[in-house]
Amino acid sequence: MTRYLRLMRIFIGATVAAQMEYRANFVGAVLASLGEVGVALLGISVLFFQPGTQTVGGWTFREALLVTGFFMLTEGFISVVVQPNMSRIAEAVRTGNMDFTLLKPIDAQFNVSTRYLNILRIPDLLIGLGLIIYAASGLTISAMGVLVAAVLYLSSLVIVYCIWLGLSTTAFWFVKTQNASELFNGLFGAARFPVTAFPVPIRFLLTFIVPVALITSVPAQAMTGQLTPALAIASPLIAAALFIGTRLFWRKAVGSYTSASS
Repeated sequence: MTRYLRLMRIFIGATVAAQMEYRANFVGAVLASLGEVGVALLGISVLFFQPGTQTVGGWTFREALLVTGFFMLTEGFISVVVQPNMSRIAEAVRTGNMDFTLLKPIDAQFNVSTRYLNILRIPDLLIGLGLIIYAASGLTISAMGVLVAAVLYLSSLVIVYCIWLGLSTTAFWFVKTQNASELFNGLFGAARFPVTAFPVPIRFLLTFIVPVALITSVPAQAMTGQLTPALAIASPLIAAALFIGTRLFWRKAVGSYTSASS
């Protein structure tokens, strides 16, 4: 464990040093982050700022804003940690550079998952956290609710990572995986809204088929005390099952890998 923590520190240091050479890009990244939060807030506003609308799907505006905050926080996690690494897997397989990854004396999945960061999108994380704090300041939230929400949100991040890794691992058989990633991004966009705002069939799809509701709505429900015991248990169980499943899927993919140079 100490060895892998040391490697992560080295990876982060190398990434920061490389990206700080292009500091002007930080301004563009901040503008992109502000644009994304603007779109998310516009969607919430369209739902709530209708005459006579107090709640949507049982959620008040502040409660729905919690969901938007978790959405932006997760977008930041994807942009900073997940996408920079997962997007390189297909290219490494296509060019044969995956050979060098597999030959290194560290776990290959760890290597492809942590090697790169996009620190320019850290504003996404800060904006998401700021929205959560602002929304929570106008609600009655207990310390236990915050603790449960934090645990469930960690499960959410595992779910996000596993979905991306599973989609990216298909590159060992299909060279181009961008379409699959874009499909997930399209479905994940629905996570900026409370899941109960959708019809029942869509709720089932977003909770158990493509579990984006577990990523944003469930932690928000935990903070506001609306979470059912079934969902509280389901989220970490699904995260654990996905982690084991994607680990086995990765090992199978690596076992079937044939170098592009062979």
